[in-house]
Amino acid sequence: MSRQIVLDTETTGLNANDGDRIVEIGCVEVIDRRITDNHYHVYINPERDVPEDAVNIHGLTTEFLSDKPTFSEIVAGFCDYIRDAELIIHNAEFDVGFLDAELKRLEMPPVAEMTVNVIDSLAMAKRMFPGKRNNLDALCDRLEIDNSQRTLHGALLDAELLAEVYLGLTRGQKSLMIDDAEDGTVRRAAKGGQSTDDAGQIPIIVLKASEEELAAHEAVLEGIEKGNKGKACIWRGETADHQAD
Repeated sequence: MSRQIVLDTETTGLNANDGDRIVEIGCVEVIDRRITDNHYHVYINPERDVPEDAVNIHGLTTEFLSDKPTFSEIVAGFCDYIRDAELIIHNAEFDVGFLDAELKRLEMPPVAEMTVNVIDSLAMAKRMFPGKRNNLDALCDRLEIDNSQRTLHGALLDAELLAEVYLGLTRGQKSLMIDDAEDGTVRRAAKGGQSTDDAGQIPIIVLKASEEELAAHEAVLEGIEKGNKGKACIWRGETADHQAD
């Protein structure tokens, strides 16, 4: 059984080393590429004021968080939830940095010692779509995932969207499917998806690159050659072969 946890946090700011703290954690469980109902979600009292700039991003005010548990009060349950799983995080360095800072305050081991591995879905997307915007909204649009409810950042909603994005990015491994508890069928989670049964296959749609995309790709290859002192880029031949197809 492959157990993955898609994780997102919201914080009081951008720098854990300067005293910023976590205010929300949202996690979605994926087992064998199936999104389960075993979510983890908690609001956290950061034990400090939440700056207005941060409130404008996630909407979580100092007053709202004042009666929520502190990180020390939720840490045991959180660690039990992620332990021995593979984590999937968008811009993992940021979230793991904040989690490790919180754990260090409590003299507990870092995330890496509790989990199997951490996959950075942002780094993955940048490799797949070089030169393009690869934030969560852009990836939802590119993969046709409905993110219309995302008016503010929210850890659980963002984790749910990221789970679908990750499965979309790795669709070649297995079709993006989740169980439909009501009728026993399997359906795509992305908007506009097609229903199928357990043995069915979702057809793969191949889209040819536009002239603009080909030009952008050519610019990337030229940059590689320039950085390699003019040596021919091996991908030029492959690009020509694909265009001939």
